[in-house]
Amino acid sequence: MTYNIHVGVGMDKKLDLPRIAGIIKQQHPDLVGLQEVDRGVERTGRIDEIAELAKLTKMEYAFAFNLKYQGGQYGVAILSRYPIRSFDHRLYKNTREAERRGFIRAEVQIDGRVINFVTTHLDYQYEDGRVFEAEQLLAALKDVKGPLIIVGDFNDVPAGGTYKLVRGQFADAWIESESSDQGFSYPADKPAKRIDYILSRRTDLIRTKKAWTVSTLASDHVPVVADLEIGRM
Repeated sequence: MTYNIHVGVGMDKKLDLPRIAGIIKQQHPDLVGLQEVDRGVERTGRIDEIAELAKLTKMEYAFAFNLKYQGGQYGVAILSRYPIRSFDHRLYKNTREAERRGFIRAEVQIDGRVINFVTTHLDYQYEDGRVFEAEQLLAALKDVKGPLIIVGDFNDVPAGGTYKLVRGQFADAWIESESSDQGFSYPADKPAKRIDYILSRRTDLIRTKKAWTVSTLASDHVPVVADLEIGRM
């Protein structure tokens, strides 16, 4: 699953982490990439949001902040039903946009295999900024061994340059699923754009069995979910 949780604030303007956790639990995902996560930030009552979501979903977690904000941290996170062996974090060099961006990668042990699971949140304002960040993302991951899955809010539609760049190396679970639905994920109340993606490296023998969105107003995005099958190399 990939889910931009809008710091837990829904379309009704209410902060409700149990609501977000409930959406996640309904789908029974093994791995979740979260964007727009607060930790100790004034606007969200100084809550450690990822620790709270991990407790509510009974999953392990990893968090990385891309910027300091209102006395706390704001960034991206991963929830996992399986043990997280290690994780790392990179900040993108693009600093023109006010909101600093980055990605987190976790190595997760699943049935004796190590899976690399990455989540990111790309530049909202400028297409060239998104492309520059995506170039850094691909460069940082090029030597990663083992199955590699990237999820996140790319702030880019399928016709955009960033999406096309990443698709050169990664399969899009939504396309692979051959869903008849358009996969729109934003805005949650009247989805009109597909900007949230689940992607797998083409050389890793990862097959998409199914992909879907979840209709909910718990955030300003809806979550995107995919059922992936990882073959043996």
